[in-house]
Amino acid sequence: MSASDKSGPISEILPTSIDAILDSDVDGLLDTPEKPAKITSADRLERAFLEVLEFRRAHGRVPSSTTREIAERKLGARLDGILANDDKIAALKPLDEFGLLETPDAPESIDDLLGSDEFDLLEDDSGLLDVSDLPVRHQVYDGGKVARREKARDFEQFEPLFKQKHAELRDGTSKLLPYPGMTNIVPGAFFVLNGVMVFIAEVGDTEYRKTTVRENKRERLRCIFENGTESSMYRQSLAIRLSEEDGEIIVQSALPEILTDDEVSGYIYVLRSRSEDPQIASIKDLHKIGFTRDTVEKRIKSAEKSPTYLMAPVDVAASYRTYNLRVSALEHLLHRVFAEVRLDLTQTDRKSRDYDPSEWFVVPIKVIDQAIELILSGDIIRYVYEANTQRFVERDI
Repeated sequence: MSASDKSGPISEILPTSIDAILDSDVDGLLDTPEKPAKITSADRLERAFLEVLEFRRAHGRVPSSTTREIAERKLGARLDGILANDDKIAALKPLDEFGLLETPDAPESIDDLLGSDEFDLLEDDSGLLDVSDLPVRHQVYDGGKVARREKARDFEQFEPLFKQKHAELRDGTSKLLPYPGMTNIVPGAFFVLNGVMVFIAEVGDTEYRKTTVRENKRERLRCIFENGTESSMYRQSLAIRLSEEDGEIIVQSALPEILTDDEVSGYIYVLRSRSEDPQIASIKDLHKIGFTRDTVEKRIKSAEKSPTYLMAPVDVAASYRTYNLRVSALEHLLHRVFAEVRLDLTQTDRKSRDYDPSEWFVVPIKVIDQAIELILSGDIIRYVYEANTQRFVERDI
């Protein structure tokens, strides 16, 4: 059979156009996969609340935030955080099949309170609960030097941090939330107490104090206030004041919601160099991206003696407290994202040894913020950093 004889029947079964090829794809092999929808903060909130509802459905009760069972305690803390926020309650009302978000009406009088005591728990025929003849006891805070704030030493190191936080609150990258609990009083945290911003610079060693009943433990803080004063009150004392005086915590809007049960895993920090070396000082948007499990302030102490910091003092441009993740992995991802703009420079230290700084990148701070948000949301795989335009662009798939 000739070649022309062979081509006849084959041409009859082969598709002759793009449309025909697509029509013949009965198995959907040529279908373009749909891009997964971006997970929003509202989606994460609903997903978190659905886990609480599932616990209620399985156990017939709400999860407790004080139990020793870790999984239940986390759900209980999550529910407590939701109940403390009216916006979250409003958003989740349609999902609340068990009435977990219903707020009981407060009694209007003592008589109403006693009338609602169906088990007679407040019944007192003996008069033991009559305290009318007792002297009034005023609350006393065991705050050490809290009533004697003193001028903050080396306040110039902390002042830029307060300015940065105020700028973040103005542009929306940070926000105020109700004080969520004592476990959030950690080095690097910012709070607002009676209208004054306070920074937790240090948490001291645990002190043990024995009483006739039990052994108490407590830690002194170094609290820096934005008015230039500092205090060494105890962690428990600050927790009481924040609770009783409607204190607030400052958190970053772009990062996942912080719950009282979450564990601080470290800090990603962004630094600017104050080097007077012309080849460094002339580089615009030069930033160091690093991480530490301690406070940023301790990490950058004596920066001018370290090649890692270009043998010069540094300023903190931004810091990001991370929860429940390996902070070193986040740092590594950021270095990979900005690998193209890594500083290419060799310097000589005080001992005449050459070194190549590896954690400095020529990239604007707002782009670093975007990168962290994309990494935490999982969307970073869809984007690539374009150095010439200094922005993220969608990958060609």
